[in-house]
Amino acid sequence: MHTDADDAREEFEVIPAVDVQDGEVVQLVQGERGTEKTYGDPVEAAQRWIDAGAETLHLVDLDGAFEGERANADAIDAVIEAVGVPTQLGGGIRTADDAVDLLERGVDRVILGTAAVENPEIVAEISEEYPDSVVVSLDAKDGEVVVEGWTEGAEISPVEAAERYDDLGAAAILFTNVDVEGQLEGVATEPVRELVDATDIPVIASGGVATLADVRALAETGAAAVVVGSALYEGAFTLDEAQAAIEGDD
Repeated sequence: MHTDADDAREEFEVIPAVDVQDGEVVQLVQGERGTEKTYGDPVEAAQRWIDAGAETLHLVDLDGAFEGERANADAIDAVIEAVGVPTQLGGGIRTADDAVDLLERGVDRVILGTAAVENPEIVAEISEEYPDSVVVSLDAKDGEVVVEGWTEGAEISPVEAAERYDDLGAAAILFTNVDVEGQLEGVATEPVRELVDATDIPVIASGGVATLADVRALAETGAAAVVVGSALYEGAFTLDEAQAAIEGDD
């Protein structure tokens, strides 16, 4: 018997992360500077994931996320120019002009965290000119949305925040569970499921993926995709294995 849940899993996408700090690919533990492990050149990393079958790349300017302005523009631009798959980029995008500039430079979707939380209308402003181009990043620590590179609480829950964007044209919500991010100790599915149930906007999950079982568990929440960083870079599983696990071919 083929069910709607089967269809959802088959459409579920595993998106490799290319997080850039000081011009190099890194992975942080719980988003904290000083915890990074380095994985080399961003273009080489991006090409590696494309060669492995990635259909989308998740790019983050980590210095931009912390400092509030893009700090790895050259490295990110080099990735965008080198790859032939859709890209979504976050980190340091604080204004509509910043977002439009990136979209015109070839980024397919911009990820807005702090800017969208502090000014939800920016999502509508950008989406009117570039439909389906804004991903709202809701990062949560202890059940509270955090902003400014995960350093400040926004005094709102992810579900409450998500409800703001239903009518503003957001293409997706990127939900990062900071409590488990980068630790390779497993995912927390309930917060993802709550967010999926609370909004009609597709949810992209992120944070804590360590095993193929984690990937399957997130697919079963009804999320549209998962961003994976450390587990892929550390070889816990391959992109092929993750996609096969979702599709039931493992």
